[in-house]
Amino acid sequence: MQIQVHGDNHVEGSARLSEWVSASISSKLERFDDQVTRVVVHIADENGDKAGAKDKRCQIEARPKGQQPVSVTHKAESVNLAVDGAIEKLNTSLTSLYGKLRSKRALSQHAPEAVAPAGQDALLEEDFLAEEQSRSAGE
Repeated sequence: MQIQVHGDNHVEGSARLSEWVSASISSKLERFDDQVTRVVVHIADENGDKAGAKDKRCQIEARPKGQQPVSVTHKAESVNLAVDGAIEKLNTSLTSLYGKLRSKRALSQHAPEAVAPAGQDALLEEDFLAEEQSRSAGE
């Protein structure tokens, strides 16, 4: 998994920050390492030099193999909290994505077993028609 970290002019410590963000993503999302080709992280201070509540934003976009990109955003009071929150959201999104894909694969593998044999369909149809005739005769 390739990880790219981008920060705006108001986010300090870009080399150290980049290493920390990359390490955090690698450790928390290592189970998706073979399934995600690239992760792009954008960190910004939305208010610039001014102070403000939840003005740090972290947007992470992951590129799963063979799937549409997954993008999450988290805002917080500090860069650390914004990054951690975005990583948690991405983990949840990827878990959901791959869980749904596994469910679809499981259903498609078991679909032939769920279909009743042709002879059984004919018997069910005969039973249904017999019940309908008996209800019609009773009215």
